[in-house]
Amino acid sequence: MSDATDAAGPLDGVRVIDFSVMISGPLAAMQLADQGADVIKVESPGFGDIMRLLGTQKGSMTGIFANNNRGKRSIVVDLKSAAGRDVVERLVADADVMVQNFRPGAMERLGLGWEQVHEINPDLVYTSISGYGATGPNSSRRVYDNVIQAASGLASVQGDPASGEPALFRTLLCDKATAYTAAQAITAALFARASGRARGQHVEIAMLDTAIAFMWPDSAMDAALLDHDVTRSPTIASNYTLMRLADGFASASAVTDSEFRGLCSALGRPDIAEDPRFVDTPTRIANSAAMGPMIAEAAMRCGLDEFAARAAEFDVPASIVNTLEDLPDDPQVRHNEVFATREHPLAGTIREPRPAARFSSTPQAMAALAPGYGEHTDEIVRSLGLDPARLRADGAVA
Repeated sequence: MSDATDAAGPLDGVRVIDFSVMISGPLAAMQLADQGADVIKVESPGFGDIMRLLGTQKGSMTGIFANNNRGKRSIVVDLKSAAGRDVVERLVADADVMVQNFRPGAMERLGLGWEQVHEINPDLVYTSISGYGATGPNSSRRVYDNVIQAASGLASVQGDPASGEPALFRTLLCDKATAYTAAQAITAALFARASGRARGQHVEIAMLDTAIAFMWPDSAMDAALLDHDVTRSPTIASNYTLMRLADGFASASAVTDSEFRGLCSALGRPDIAEDPRFVDTPTRIANSAAMGPMIAEAAMRCGLDEFAARAAEFDVPASIVNTLEDLPDDPQVRHNEVFATREHPLAGTIREPRPAARFSSTPQAMAALAPGYGEHTDEIVRSLGLDPARLRADGAVA
Protein backbone atom coordinates (compact mmCIF):
# COMPACT_ATOMS: atom_id res chain seq x y z
CA MET A 1 0.00 0.00 0.00
CA SER A 2 1.44 3.36 -1.04
CA ASP A 3 2.21 6.15 1.41
CA ALA A 4 0.44 8.73 -0.72
CA THR A 5 0.64 12.42 0.14
CA ASP A 6 -0.78 13.80 -3.10
CA ALA A 7 -3.65 11.93 -4.72
CA ALA A 8 -3.70 14.31 -7.68
CA GLY A 9 -0.99 12.50 -9.65
CA PRO A 10 2.52 13.54 -10.68
CA LEU A 11 1.32 15.62 -13.66
CA ASP A 12 -1.41 17.49 -11.83
CA GLY A 13 -1.60 21.02 -13.26
CA VAL A 14 -0.30 20.07 -16.72
CA ARG A 15 -2.69 20.74 -19.61
CA VAL A 16 -2.43 18.70 -22.81
CA ILE A 17 -4.16 19.44 -26.11
CA ASP A 18 -4.47 16.17 -28.03
CA PHE A 19 -5.14 16.48 -31.75
CA SER A 20 -4.04 12.91 -32.48
CA VAL A 21 -6.06 9.96 -33.74
CA MET A 22 -5.83 6.17 -33.70
CA ILE A 23 -3.26 4.89 -31.14
CA SER A 24 0.27 6.32 -31.22
CA GLY A 25 -0.78 9.81 -30.09
CA PRO A 26 -3.97 9.06 -28.14
CA LEU A 27 -2.30 6.38 -25.99
CA ALA A 28 0.59 8.75 -25.22
CA ALA A 29 -1.86 11.43 -24.10
CA MET A 30 -3.80 8.87 -22.08
CA GLN A 31 -0.64 8.01 -20.13
CA LEU A 32 -0.38 11.68 -19.21
CA ALA A 33 -4.06 11.76 -18.21
CA ASP A 34 -3.56 8.74 -15.94
CA GLN A 35 -0.73 10.68 -14.29
CA GLY A 36 -2.98 13.61 -13.53
CA ALA A 37 -2.77 15.86 -16.60
CA ASP A 38 -5.86 17.63 -17.91
CA VAL A 39 -6.12 16.30 -21.48
CA ILE A 40 -8.44 17.93 -24.02
CA LYS A 41 -9.04 15.81 -27.11
CA VAL A 42 -9.78 17.96 -30.16
CA GLU A 43 -11.86 16.06 -32.71
CA SER A 44 -13.06 17.01 -36.18
CA PRO A 45 -16.70 17.30 -37.26
CA GLY A 46 -18.30 14.14 -38.63
CA PHE A 47 -17.16 11.26 -36.46
CA GLY A 48 -13.89 12.45 -34.92
CA ASP A 49 -11.20 9.90 -34.18
CA ILE A 50 -11.70 6.92 -36.52
CA MET A 51 -11.14 4.60 -33.56
CA ARG A 52 -14.69 5.52 -32.54
CA LEU A 53 -15.88 3.40 -35.46
CA LEU A 54 -13.62 0.33 -35.44
CA GLY A 55 -14.21 -2.99 -33.71
CA THR A 56 -16.44 -4.15 -30.90
CA GLN A 57 -18.78 -1.43 -29.70
CA LYS A 58 -21.83 -0.56 -27.66
CA GLY A 59 -23.68 2.73 -27.45
CA SER A 60 -21.35 4.36 -30.01
CA MET A 61 -18.30 3.58 -27.83
CA THR A 62 -15.75 1.08 -29.14
CA GLY A 63 -13.40 -0.94 -26.98
CA ILE A 64 -10.31 0.34 -28.78
CA PHE A 65 -11.33 3.99 -28.36
CA ALA A 66 -12.06 3.45 -24.67
CA ASN A 67 -8.70 1.72 -24.21
CA ASN A 68 -6.74 4.67 -25.62
CA ASN A 69 -8.68 7.74 -24.53
CA ARG A 70 -9.70 7.56 -20.91
CA GLY A 71 -9.21 10.63 -18.76
CA LYS A 72 -9.80 13.08 -21.63
CA ARG A 73 -12.37 15.77 -22.37
CA SER A 74 -13.65 15.83 -25.95
CA ILE A 75 -14.34 18.97 -27.95
CA VAL A 76 -15.41 18.95 -31.61
CA VAL A 77 -13.96 21.87 -33.59
CA ASP A 78 -13.86 22.68 -37.30
CA LEU A 79 -10.21 23.61 -37.69
CA LYS A 80 -10.88 24.88 -41.21
CA SER A 81 -13.11 27.69 -39.97
CA ALA A 82 -11.72 30.95 -38.63
CA ALA A 83 -13.87 30.77 -35.49
CA GLY A 84 -12.85 27.16 -34.90
CA ARG A 85 -9.19 27.98 -35.30
CA ASP A 86 -9.64 30.83 -32.81
CA VAL A 87 -11.01 28.33 -30.27
CA VAL A 88 -8.01 26.07 -30.78
CA GLU A 89 -5.51 28.93 -30.59
CA ARG A 90 -7.03 29.96 -27.26
CA LEU A 91 -6.66 26.38 -26.00
CA VAL A 92 -3.06 26.17 -27.19
CA ALA A 93 -2.17 29.52 -25.66
CA ASP A 94 -2.90 28.16 -22.19
CA ALA A 95 -1.53 24.63 -22.67
CA ASP A 96 1.68 22.92 -21.62
CA VAL A 97 1.71 20.13 -24.21
CA MET A 98 0.30 19.57 -27.68
CA VAL A 99 0.22 16.17 -29.38
CA GLN A 100 -0.44 15.54 -33.07
CA ASN A 101 0.25 12.53 -35.31
CA PHE A 102 -0.73 13.63 -38.79
CA ARG A 103 1.49 13.36 -41.83
CA PRO A 104 4.19 16.04 -42.10
CA GLY A 105 2.78 19.32 -43.38
CA ALA A 106 -0.85 18.68 -42.39
CA MET A 107 -0.84 20.84 -39.26
CA GLU A 108 1.11 23.59 -41.03
CA ARG A 109 -1.64 23.79 -43.65
CA LEU A 110 -4.14 24.29 -40.84
CA GLY A 111 -2.02 27.06 -39.34
CA LEU A 112 -1.09 24.88 -36.37
CA GLY A 113 2.43 23.75 -37.20
CA TRP A 114 5.33 24.04 -34.76
CA GLU A 115 6.55 27.44 -35.93
CA GLN A 116 3.03 28.89 -35.94
CA VAL A 117 2.05 27.53 -32.54
CA HIS A 118 5.41 28.43 -30.98
CA GLU A 119 4.62 32.08 -31.67
CA ILE A 120 1.32 31.70 -29.78
CA ASN A 121 2.86 29.84 -26.83
CA PRO A 122 6.68 29.80 -26.58
CA ASP A 123 6.49 27.52 -23.53
CA LEU A 124 4.54 24.75 -25.27
CA VAL A 125 5.98 21.25 -25.64
CA TYR A 126 4.83 20.51 -29.20
CA THR A 127 4.91 16.79 -29.98
CA SER A 128 4.81 15.51 -33.57
CA ILE A 129 4.45 11.79 -34.23
CA SER A 130 4.86 10.51 -37.79
CA GLY A 131 5.43 7.24 -39.57
CA TYR A 132 8.81 7.76 -41.21
CA GLY A 133 9.85 11.20 -39.96
CA ALA A 134 9.35 14.80 -41.02
CA THR A 135 11.70 14.61 -44.01
CA GLY A 136 13.19 11.98 -46.28
CA PRO A 137 12.07 9.79 -49.19
CA ASN A 138 9.20 8.14 -47.31
CA SER A 139 8.12 11.03 -45.09
CA SER A 140 4.89 11.75 -46.96
CA ARG A 141 3.75 8.13 -47.15
CA ARG A 142 0.73 6.86 -45.26
CA VAL A 143 1.53 4.17 -42.67
CA TYR A 144 -0.10 1.85 -40.18
CA ASP A 145 1.45 -0.35 -37.52
CA ASN A 146 1.90 -3.37 -39.79
CA VAL A 147 3.72 -1.25 -42.38
CA ILE A 148 6.27 -0.10 -39.80
CA GLN A 149 6.67 -3.66 -38.52
CA ALA A 150 7.79 -4.56 -42.05
CA ALA A 151 9.92 -1.46 -42.64
CA SER A 152 11.74 -1.65 -39.29
CA GLY A 153 12.78 -5.31 -39.51
CA LEU A 154 10.45 -6.44 -36.72
CA ALA A 155 8.58 -8.73 -39.12
CA SER A 156 11.84 -10.43 -40.08
CA VAL A 157 12.76 -10.95 -36.41
CA GLN A 158 9.36 -12.57 -35.84
CA GLY A 159 9.97 -14.95 -38.77
CA ASP A 160 9.54 -18.70 -38.56
CA PRO A 161 12.88 -20.27 -37.49
CA ALA A 162 12.43 -23.26 -39.80
CA SER A 163 11.28 -21.58 -43.01
CA GLY A 164 12.64 -18.08 -42.45
CA GLU A 165 9.28 -16.68 -43.55
CA PRO A 166 8.63 -13.31 -41.89
CA ALA A 167 5.55 -12.74 -39.76
CA LEU A 168 3.76 -9.87 -38.09
CA PHE A 169 3.18 -9.46 -34.37
CA ARG A 170 -0.57 -9.74 -33.81
CA THR A 171 -0.59 -6.68 -31.62
CA LEU A 172 -0.02 -3.06 -32.61
CA LEU A 173 3.50 -3.10 -31.27
CA CYS A 174 4.88 -0.09 -33.14
CA ASP A 175 1.94 2.15 -32.31
CA LYS A 176 2.18 1.34 -28.61
CA ALA A 177 5.98 1.55 -28.40
CA THR A 178 5.75 4.95 -30.08
CA ALA A 179 3.09 6.07 -27.60
CA TYR A 180 5.20 5.11 -24.59
CA THR A 181 8.27 6.75 -26.15
CA ALA A 182 6.28 9.93 -26.75
CA ALA A 183 4.92 10.04 -23.19
CA GLN A 184 8.42 9.68 -21.74
CA ALA A 185 9.84 12.29 -24.11
CA ILE A 186 7.07 14.74 -23.20
CA THR A 187 7.75 14.42 -19.48
CA ALA A 188 11.49 14.85 -20.17
CA ALA A 189 10.75 18.06 -22.07
CA LEU A 190 8.51 19.26 -19.23
CA PHE A 191 11.35 18.57 -16.78
CA ALA A 192 13.79 20.52 -18.94
CA ARG A 193 11.35 23.42 -18.95
CA ALA A 194 10.75 23.23 -15.20
CA SER A 195 14.50 23.17 -14.51
CA GLY A 196 15.06 26.26 -16.63
CA ARG A 197 17.13 24.60 -19.34
CA ALA A 198 14.54 25.16 -22.07
CA ARG A 199 11.23 26.80 -22.72
CA GLY A 200 8.91 25.08 -25.12
CA GLN A 201 10.41 22.77 -27.68
CA HIS A 202 9.48 20.59 -30.61
CA VAL A 203 9.61 16.85 -29.84
CA GLU A 204 9.60 14.77 -33.03
CA ILE A 205 9.09 11.00 -32.95
CA ALA A 206 9.01 8.68 -35.96
CA MET A 207 7.39 5.27 -35.62
CA LEU A 208 10.20 3.82 -37.76
CA ASP A 209 12.88 5.18 -35.42
CA THR A 210 10.98 3.97 -32.37
CA ALA A 211 10.49 0.47 -33.74
CA ILE A 212 14.19 0.09 -34.59
CA ALA A 213 15.27 1.43 -31.20
CA PHE A 214 12.80 -0.95 -29.52
CA MET A 215 14.03 -3.98 -31.46
CA TRP A 216 17.78 -3.31 -31.45
CA PRO A 217 18.89 -3.96 -27.82
CA ASP A 218 18.36 -7.74 -28.05
CA SER A 219 17.35 -8.58 -31.62
CA ALA A 220 20.56 -6.98 -32.91
CA MET A 221 22.90 -8.59 -30.37
CA ASP A 222 24.49 -10.31 -33.36
CA ALA A 223 24.12 -7.50 -35.92
CA ALA A 224 25.55 -4.78 -33.64
CA LEU A 225 29.14 -6.07 -33.73
CA LEU A 226 30.58 -5.41 -37.18
CA ASP A 227 34.18 -6.70 -37.20
CA HIS A 228 34.93 -9.78 -39.31
CA ASP A 229 36.50 -11.72 -36.43
CA VAL A 230 33.43 -11.60 -34.15
CA THR A 231 32.30 -14.90 -32.65
CA ARG A 232 28.63 -15.01 -33.54
CA SER A 233 25.74 -16.68 -31.72
CA PRO A 234 21.97 -16.76 -32.21
CA THR A 235 19.97 -14.08 -30.43
CA ILE A 236 18.33 -15.05 -27.17
CA ALA A 237 14.76 -14.77 -28.40
CA SER A 238 15.45 -16.68 -31.63
CA ASN A 239 15.23 -19.85 -29.57
CA TYR A 240 11.85 -19.00 -28.04
CA THR A 241 9.26 -21.70 -28.60
CA LEU A 242 6.21 -22.92 -26.76
CA MET A 243 5.98 -26.37 -25.23
CA ARG A 244 2.95 -28.37 -26.23
CA LEU A 245 1.61 -30.08 -23.11
CA ALA A 246 -1.10 -32.70 -22.89
CA ASP A 247 -3.87 -30.12 -22.56
CA GLY A 248 -2.37 -26.77 -23.56
CA PHE A 249 0.80 -24.78 -23.96
CA ALA A 250 3.50 -23.37 -21.71
CA SER A 251 6.70 -21.40 -21.99
CA ALA A 252 9.86 -22.21 -20.08
CA SER A 253 13.53 -21.27 -20.13
CA ALA A 254 16.32 -23.50 -18.86
CA VAL A 255 19.52 -21.50 -19.18
CA THR A 256 21.54 -22.87 -16.26
CA ASP A 257 22.23 -26.50 -15.39
CA SER A 258 20.03 -26.30 -12.31
CA GLU A 259 17.17 -24.85 -14.35
CA PHE A 260 17.48 -27.70 -16.86
CA ARG A 261 17.37 -30.27 -14.09
CA GLY A 262 14.32 -28.50 -12.68
CA LEU A 263 12.60 -28.48 -16.06
CA CYS A 264 13.14 -32.20 -16.54
CA SER A 265 11.76 -32.85 -13.05
CA ALA A 266 8.76 -30.61 -13.74
CA LEU A 267 8.03 -32.68 -16.84
CA GLY A 268 8.27 -35.89 -14.82
CA ARG A 269 11.51 -36.99 -16.50
CA PRO A 270 14.41 -36.17 -14.12
CA ASP A 271 16.38 -38.92 -15.85
CA ILE A 272 16.84 -36.76 -18.97
CA ALA A 273 19.03 -34.37 -17.00
CA GLU A 274 21.19 -37.31 -15.90
CA ASP A 275 21.92 -38.37 -19.49
CA PRO A 276 25.66 -37.75 -20.15
CA ARG A 277 24.74 -35.97 -23.38
CA PHE A 278 22.83 -33.27 -21.48
CA VAL A 279 24.70 -32.77 -18.20
CA ASP A 280 25.84 -29.20 -18.91
CA THR A 281 25.25 -26.38 -21.34
CA PRO A 282 28.00 -27.26 -23.88
CA THR A 283 26.86 -30.88 -24.13
CA ARG A 284 23.22 -29.87 -24.42
CA ILE A 285 24.07 -27.50 -27.27
CA ALA A 286 26.11 -30.21 -28.99
CA ASN A 287 23.32 -32.76 -28.61
CA SER A 288 20.28 -30.54 -28.99
CA ALA A 289 18.99 -32.62 -31.92
CA ALA A 290 18.64 -35.61 -29.62
CA MET A 291 17.48 -33.64 -26.58
CA GLY A 292 14.66 -31.71 -28.27
CA PRO A 293 12.43 -34.69 -29.12
CA MET A 294 12.89 -36.16 -25.65
CA ILE A 295 11.74 -32.93 -23.97
CA ALA A 296 8.84 -32.62 -26.42
CA GLU A 297 7.66 -36.17 -25.73
CA ALA A 298 7.83 -35.63 -21.96
CA ALA A 299 5.86 -32.39 -22.31
CA MET A 300 3.12 -34.11 -24.28
CA ARG A 301 2.56 -36.49 -21.36
CA CYS A 302 2.34 -33.68 -18.78
CA GLY A 303 -0.80 -31.69 -17.99
CA LEU A 304 -0.96 -27.93 -17.48
CA ASP A 305 -1.83 -28.01 -13.78
CA GLU A 306 0.78 -30.64 -13.05
CA PHE A 307 3.46 -28.74 -14.94
CA ALA A 308 2.59 -25.41 -13.30
CA ALA A 309 2.81 -26.92 -9.82
CA ARG A 310 6.06 -28.73 -10.49
CA ALA A 311 7.66 -25.72 -12.23
CA ALA A 312 7.05 -23.69 -9.08
CA GLU A 313 8.33 -26.55 -6.89
CA PHE A 314 11.56 -26.92 -8.85
CA ASP A 315 12.11 -23.17 -9.40
CA VAL A 316 11.78 -23.31 -13.18
CA PRO A 317 11.25 -20.02 -15.06
CA ALA A 318 7.97 -21.05 -16.67
CA SER A 319 4.34 -20.16 -17.18
CA ILE A 320 1.34 -21.70 -18.81
CA VAL A 321 -0.04 -19.66 -21.71
CA ASN A 322 -2.85 -17.45 -20.46
CA THR A 323 -5.57 -16.26 -22.80
CA LEU A 324 -7.12 -12.81 -22.49
CA GLU A 325 -10.08 -14.52 -20.85
CA ASP A 326 -7.76 -16.20 -18.31
CA LEU A 327 -5.96 -13.05 -17.21
CA PRO A 328 -8.48 -11.50 -14.80
CA ASP A 329 -8.54 -14.74 -12.76
CA ASP A 330 -4.78 -15.33 -12.74
CA PRO A 331 -3.70 -15.31 -9.06
CA GLN A 332 -0.78 -12.92 -9.58
CA VAL A 333 -2.84 -10.59 -11.78
CA ARG A 334 -5.53 -10.51 -9.09
CA HIS A 335 -2.92 -9.89 -6.39
CA ASN A 336 -1.45 -7.00 -8.39
CA GLU A 337 -4.95 -5.55 -8.85
CA VAL A 338 -4.21 -5.07 -12.53
CA PHE A 339 -7.81 -4.83 -13.69
CA ALA A 340 -10.73 -2.66 -12.68
CA THR A 341 -14.31 -3.02 -13.86
CA ARG A 342 -16.32 0.18 -14.25
CA GLU A 343 -19.66 1.25 -15.72
CA HIS A 344 -19.34 3.43 -18.79
CA PRO A 345 -22.43 5.55 -19.53
CA LEU A 346 -22.31 4.54 -23.20
CA ALA A 347 -20.46 1.24 -23.38
CA GLY A 348 -21.80 -0.37 -20.20
CA THR A 349 -19.51 -2.60 -18.15
CA ILE A 350 -15.90 -2.18 -19.17
CA ARG A 351 -12.72 -3.86 -17.93
CA GLU A 352 -9.50 -1.82 -17.96
CA PRO A 353 -5.94 -2.33 -16.72
CA ARG A 354 -4.77 0.24 -14.22
CA PRO A 355 -1.68 2.35 -15.04
CA ALA A 356 1.29 0.03 -14.67
CA ALA A 357 3.67 2.29 -12.72
CA ARG A 358 3.10 2.88 -9.02
CA PHE A 359 4.14 6.20 -7.41
CA SER A 360 4.55 6.22 -3.64
CA SER A 361 3.89 9.94 -3.10
CA THR A 362 1.96 11.09 -6.19
CA PRO A 363 0.00 7.99 -7.17
CA GLN A 364 -1.48 7.83 -10.62
CA ALA A 365 -4.97 6.42 -10.87
CA MET A 366 -7.31 5.27 -13.59
CA ALA A 367 -8.57 8.53 -15.05
CA ALA A 368 -12.17 9.23 -15.99
CA LEU A 369 -13.78 6.99 -18.57
CA ALA A 370 -13.26 7.75 -22.27
CA PRO A 371 -15.45 10.66 -23.42
CA GLY A 372 -18.33 10.61 -25.81
CA TYR A 373 -17.92 12.47 -29.09
CA GLY A 374 -17.92 16.20 -28.27
CA GLU A 375 -19.08 15.46 -24.73
CA HIS A 376 -17.25 18.45 -23.24
CA THR A 377 -17.50 20.96 -26.09
CA ASP A 378 -19.76 23.41 -24.24
CA GLU A 379 -17.82 23.11 -20.98
CA ILE A 380 -14.49 23.81 -22.67
CA VAL A 381 -15.78 26.63 -24.85
CA ARG A 382 -17.36 28.38 -21.87
CA SER A 383 -14.06 28.11 -19.97
CA LEU A 384 -12.52 30.18 -22.77
CA GLY A 385 -15.12 32.89 -22.28
CA LEU A 386 -16.93 32.06 -25.53
CA ASP A 387 -20.56 31.27 -26.34
CA PRO A 388 -20.94 27.61 -27.43
CA ALA A 389 -24.42 28.19 -28.89
CA ARG A 390 -23.16 30.94 -31.16
CA LEU A 391 -20.12 28.95 -32.24
CA ARG A 392 -22.31 25.93 -32.91
CA ALA A 393 -24.68 28.00 -35.02
CA ASP A 394 -21.68 29.17 -37.05
CA GLY A 395 -20.52 25.58 -37.52
CA ALA A 396 -17.26 26.17 -35.66
CA VAL A 397 -17.95 23.58 -32.97
CA ALA A 398 -20.25 20.61 -32.53
